Amino acid sequence: MRSLLLATLIACGVQAEPLDVSLLHQGEQVAIAADCQACHTAPGSKTAYSGGYGIASPMGTIYATNITPDSSGIGHYTEAQFSDAVRHGVRADGAQLYPAMPYTSYSMMTDSDLHALYYYMMHGVKAQAQHNPETDLPFPFNLRFSMRFWNMMFANDKMWQNDGSKSAEWNRGNYLVNGLAHCNTCHTPRGFMMQEQQDQPLAGGPLGSWYAPNITSDAISGIGGWSDDELVQYLKTGRAPGKNQAAGGMAEAVEHSLQYLSDSDLRAIATYLKGTTPIRDAGDTLPAFSYGAPYDVENSVRGRNPNNANHSLDNGAALFSGNCASCHQPDGAGSSNQAYPSLFHNTATGLRNPNNLIAAILFGVQRDTADHQVLMPGFSSPSYVDKLNDQQVADISNFVLAHYGNAAVTVTAGDVAWVRKGGHPPLLARLQPLMLPGMIGAIIILLAGIAVWRVMRRKRGAPGPT
Repeated sequence: MRSLLLATLIACGVQAEPLDVSLLHQGEQVAIAADCQACHTAPGSKTAYSGGYGIASPMGTIYATNITPDSSGIGHYTEAQFSDAVRHGVRADGAQLYPAMPYTSYSMMTDSDLHALYYYMMHGVKAQAQHNPETDLPFPFNLRFSMRFWNMMFANDKMWQNDGSKSAEWNRGNYLVNGLAHCNTCHTPRGFMMQEQQDQPLAGGPLGSWYAPNITSDAISGIGGWSDDELVQYLKTGRAPGKNQAAGGMAEAVEHSLQYLSDSDLRAIATYLKGTTPIRDAGDTLPAFSYGAPYDVENSVRGRNPNNANHSLDNGAALFSGNCASCHQPDGAGSSNQAYPSLFHNTATGLRNPNNLIAAILFGVQRDTADHQVLMPGFSSPSYVDKLNDQQVADISNFVLAHYGNAAVTVTAGDVAWVRKGGHPPLLARLQPLMLPGMIGAIIILLAGIAVWRVMRRKRGAPGPT
């Protein structure tokens, strides 16, 4: 890794001063663990960290900024200003960042890692002049200064503290899970103000169209039934046969970050997760990966229609046979090497929340790691396979759930429509259209109240306020 980094720097002509290659390497590893590139590099961009990636949030799209050492990026940032942005969400110009940039987790970053990251971003990243779209959220979320009050109430700005009562491996896992790798940002449920619910750490929650599952040590709702080796394999490759496969945001995390961590770091994450306080989801009775069994769909659809029949894909079984069975096999067992995974003993089909199953059908799965590449097409536009409507996706989902997953779960066309739109908006986002009229109404009521009070005071002969 070091020789590759040094060769890249030399090729770019970055030799104006002697470089600390060891510090560059440390900074690069911090950037990888923090998964900076995934958000700060737009799809198709030729320059890493040049920004422009649109991060979908319930409040609107937040565009990641250019963080290359160009003047249009962070080239003018001092290390202190860089620290304020990374740890506290404050830009060099004093404006507040939105917590789509997970500074609430990065606040744990040690001084050593922060210094190395700054050095790497300034000396190991190619400068790129690029001006990206400005984030333009609707009122009142566009009032960046309001994030100061949000931070006062909810942001954790405590720096990393080693727990002497725990092992070095556990401490490293804690630092990664709740700090650099910011697993807590996605896997902790959010409250009304979109804050992490600190009393339910890592207990899972909706994430746009997808669902970030419970990763506490609970044997039923969480990962307590996974072995350490399975957890490490999943983090490194995105799949653990008989347990789960990474898709959506988790696939991005594996592809851009987790697969490059050392085995010792991955084992530290596994150690920490297996040592968390177990949190049981209400209604869970069996682990999600325990559901389902082989079922040959062809027995129910073969010979049902004439060979030249039209519009014969009119139920879940027929739709599954026509769109899914060629890869996942007619019995749902997947391919022999599990590049196309089994649909039974699969967390995506066993969860009580079916969003990951629906989202995988709609948007597909794409994951590129050192040992394999996964590409499942999405059955929505744009795609090179059939575009399925909401009812068809619901029919396939219900067939899969009934035979390969949690049969107690059902999916409606309305459920699919919400996933297609990006998921159910939280209450705060749903209230947004009422906020401006509500504020205006409150001001009018306040002014009217003051006017009435003044009139009443005058009638009693007492002087009003000046």
